[in-house]
Amino acid sequence: MSEEEIKVFGLWGSPFSKRIELALKLKGIPYEYIEEDITNKSDLLLKYNPIHKKVPVFVHNGKVIVESVIILQYIDETWNREPKLLPQDPYDKATTLFWANFVNAKFIQSISTILTGGENKEKAVEEARGLLQFLENELIDKKKKFFGGDEIGFVDIVANFISYWLSILQDVLKVEILSKDKFPVIFQWTHDFVNHIVVQETLPPKDKLFAYLQARFGSN
Repeated sequence: MSEEEIKVFGLWGSPFSKRIELALKLKGIPYEYIEEDITNKSDLLLKYNPIHKKVPVFVHNGKVIVESVIILQYIDETWNREPKLLPQDPYDKATTLFWANFVNAKFIQSISTILTGGENKEKAVEEARGLLQFLENELIDKKKKFFGGDEIGFVDIVANFISYWLSILQDVLKVEILSKDKFPVIFQWTHDFVNHIVVQETLPPKDKLFAYLQARFGSN
């Protein structure tokens, strides 16, 4: 495996590219990381992802895969080693992919609406809280430390934004979406997730991330 070409095109502060790095680190897969500049995208990025023109881009022996959730599934199926990110049982796997898509589409979209500001901001904040309640209930039902069980799994990785980026974004926007009082189980999950030794290797510096988000969204 060490002789294979494995490249990750990412952005230091992107939760989406950090998902890929985390999966590779958890599985012990060496890779080359290429930092992209979103204001001056490289020719390789535009070549590999001409439709969306964004990170992450994953290159494996010349094969290009885009979209973080799809890349995660590819990694787990290609390197069939522990830790397995997706369950082997078809039903459990389908359920896991449902919740991953729930986070990636529904929740992230509600945050995107908040970031655009305007008259829909308060409605989007309420929607985000409602979506968090679904995740709270799911984790309560599991009665486990992580969505993946006793160890980090597929949904945990996809939900990395909630565990780290969200609290910083709340400070920038001066809104409260996730709190210990309203969502005690998810709040504890964020603590357990960000304090995982491998996760910590992938998290961007908090001060740098705050300054970056403040510059982009502080006026919203």
